[in-house]
Amino acid sequence: MPTSLNSDDRMRLMKFVCSFAWADLEIKEPERAYVKRLMRRLSLTPDERKEVEGWLEVPPRAEEVDPSDIPKAHRKLFVDAVRGMIMADGQVKEDERENLGLLEQLLR
Repeated sequence: MPTSLNSDDRMRLMKFVCSFAWADLEIKEPERAYVKRLMRRLSLTPDERKEVEGWLEVPPRAEEVDPSDIPKAHRKLFVDAVRGMIMADGQVKEDERENLGLLEQLLR
């Protein structure tokens, strides 16, 4: 995970990841574990971790997750992190696949 992400970009990434975790309206343990690994890899501060853990209880608001806010330099990283999330539970559902495809299209 690149250390070039600033705090805003790290949190933006985590919002996207958490929003995809909520695609099926529940957070499974493998998804929770993925988020925790990602938080460690991103070296989130305790306050940032607390905010992300809150998104595992209540999803980020839709208006907070805007693909146009993703910096061009980090788009592949965001897509890869989201792909990791949808694969975390070992089941990729059709709606998850479609949402990932839509994200990829929006970021082209």
